[in-house]
Amino acid sequence: MKPKVAIIHSMEITREAIATVYDRIRPHLRRTPMVQVDGADFGLQSGPISFKLELLQHAGSFKARGALANLLLRPIPKAGVVAASGGNHGLAVAFAARKLQTSATIFVPSVAAATKCERIREFGANLVVAGDRYADALAASREFAAESGALEIHAFDQPETLLGQGSLALEVEADAPLDTLLVAVGGGDGRPPERQLPSSAARARGCCPVRRQHGRGELLTTATSTLANE
Repeated sequence: MKPKVAIIHSMEITREAIATVYDRIRPHLRRTPMVQVDGADFGLQSGPISFKLELLQHAGSFKARGALANLLLRPIPKAGVVAASGGNHGLAVAFAARKLQTSATIFVPSVAAATKCERIREFGANLVVAGDRYADALAASREFAAESGALEIHAFDQPETLLGQGSLALEVEADAPLDTLLVAVGGGDGRPPERQLPSSAARARGCCPVRRQHGRGELLTTATSTLANE
C-alpha cells in the first residue's frame, strides 16, 4: 500500500487538489458510465440529457469516493474509523474500510433502511443504532471517537470527503460535453470548484436549510426531516 502523503495544503478545496486526490483513489473506484437520453422521454423539451450512473459505484453511490479519500489520506489509528450515516455514507465507509483492511463502526438512526443496515454489516462493519435522527447518530459517533480513538469520517464536513466526491465531476467533464450541470443540494455536492458551468440545485420540498443558512456565516440546524440519507 502506498504511504499516506500530505496533499491538502491549508485544507483548500481546489481543482488541483481534487485531481491529485483522484489519482490516489482511482485504482479503488469503478469508472461508472454516462448515458445520454432525450429530454422528451421525461416530458421535457427535446434535447440531450446525460446521466452519470454512479449507482453502479462500489457501495452503490458516489460516496465511496469521499470514504476512500479519507482512508488513503489520513493516518488510521488502531481503533479504526467511525462514521454516522442514514445509509449511503455508512455503506461507503464500510466498503472502504474492508477494501483497505481496517475496522469500521457505523452509527445509524433507527429510521435507517433495513437493507442498507444489512449491507453495512455484510461489509464487515460494526453497526450501532443510536437515536431516531441523524443528529443522534452523529453525536453518538463523536462520543465513540473520543472514547476509542477511532478516526471520525464525516459525511460532508471534512476536506478529504469533499476532495474525493469532487472526482465525480472530473469524470463527468471528461466524458460528456455539458452546458448545464444539475446537482442535488446536500452533503455530497460533487461540483469541482473553479468550473465556469451553469448549475441548478434540487432540494427536498418543504425543507430548504441551504437558502435559510446562506449569508449567515454559521451552521443552521433545521427540525424538518426528509427522506435523504447521508
